[in-house]
Amino acid sequence: MAAKIEDMETRIEALMDVMRVPPGKKINLKKDYDPGFTGKWMTKAEAKETLARGIQMLAEMQDKLWAQNQYAVLMNLQALDAAGKDGTIKHVMSGVNPQGVDVHSFKGPSSEEMDHDYLWRNFKALPSRGRIGIFNRSYYEEVLVVRVHPEFLASQQLPPKLKDKRIWRRRFEEINNFEKYLVDNGIIVIKLFLYVSKEAQKERFLKRTQLPEKNWKFSAADIKERAHWDDYIAAYEDMFNHTSTEWAPWYIVPADHKWFTRLAVAAVLYYTMEKLNLAYPTVSEEQKQALIAAKEELEREDGGPKDKAVVKAEEEEDADPQDPASNGEVPKDESKKKSKKKGSKNR
Repeated sequence: MAAKIEDMETRIEALMDVMRVPPGKKINLKKDYDPGFTGKWMTKAEAKETLARGIQMLAEMQDKLWAQNQYAVLMNLQALDAAGKDGTIKHVMSGVNPQGVDVHSFKGPSSEEMDHDYLWRNFKALPSRGRIGIFNRSYYEEVLVVRVHPEFLASQQLPPKLKDKRIWRRRFEEINNFEKYLVDNGIIVIKLFLYVSKEAQKERFLKRTQLPEKNWKFSAADIKERAHWDDYIAAYEDMFNHTSTEWAPWYIVPADHKWFTRLAVAAVLYYTMEKLNLAYPTVSEEQKQALIAAKEELEREDGGPKDKAVVKAEEEEDADPQDPASNGEVPKDESKKKSKKKGSKNR
C-alpha cells in the first residue's frame, strides 16, 4: 500500500507540472496546452480507481481542515460553456461532508451588486475557516466576459475616466492583491480552468439538442457565445499571463475527456491541501483529565463500573437457550467423545 501511495504522489507531481501556468512566464494557450491530454501513464480504468481512492483521501483532509479550523480553501472554477464544471463539482466532492462545503454560482450581477465594486459579491461568499468554498465562475468574469462584451463594461457604475484601456491591467493587479490578502489570512486559493476544445464543445452542444434528458441544459445564449471563441481564448491567455502567481497559480485542466478532468481537479485539490499539513487538534493534559472525569461520571449513571462477576452473570442471563455453546452446555456427541477419551486414559 505504501508503494502505491508513493507512486500516486509521483504521478500527481508530474500532472501538476503539466497543468500549472508558471508564474512570470508568458504562455500560448493553443500551443502550450492540449485540451485532449490524458497522460500516457494512466488508463481510464486506472484513473477511475485512483479518483475513488482520492475522494476518500479528500474526505479525510476535509475532516481535518474542519477540526483544525485554521485554514479555508477557495476553489475558483472557470471554463467555456460545456466544459463540465457542474459534473466535476458533483463527482470530485461526492465523498466530502456537505456541511463543510459551500458552492456559489455567479451569474450576471444584480442591480444591488452593480452598485458595489466588482469584488464585493465574491468577498461576501468567501468560505470561513475550516470550510471549502467553490466559485462556479468567479470575479475573473470581470476580465473575461466583460472584456469580450464591452457593453457590459459600459453599463457598470464607474467614473468614465476609469473605463480606459488600462482597466484590464489594473484589474489584474487588483485581483492579484486580493488573492495575496486571502492567502496571507489563511484562505488558500486554487484556480482551475477547464480547457475544452471547440470540437468537443460542439459535440456536447449537439447532445444537448438531441438527447431529451439533456435538453434542459441547452441555451441559445451558449451558441451566441461560441461565436466569440477566439476572443475568449485571447482574454483567457492574457489573464493567465498576468494572474498566475506564486501564491495562487493557475492550473489549465484538459477537459475533452471528463474522466480525466475529474481526476485532474481532485489531484490539484489534494496536492494543495496536502501541503497545509492538516491535523486533528492535540488534546491538552487538562482536556485528557476532563475526558477521564466525564467517562467516570457516565459510568456512575448506572451504579458505577461493573465488576467481572456482574458482567459474567449478565452474559449467562443473555445466553441463547437454544445454543449449547452460549449457555455452557456440552453437546451429547461431544460428551460421549470426552467420556471415551477419559475411559481409555483410565484403562
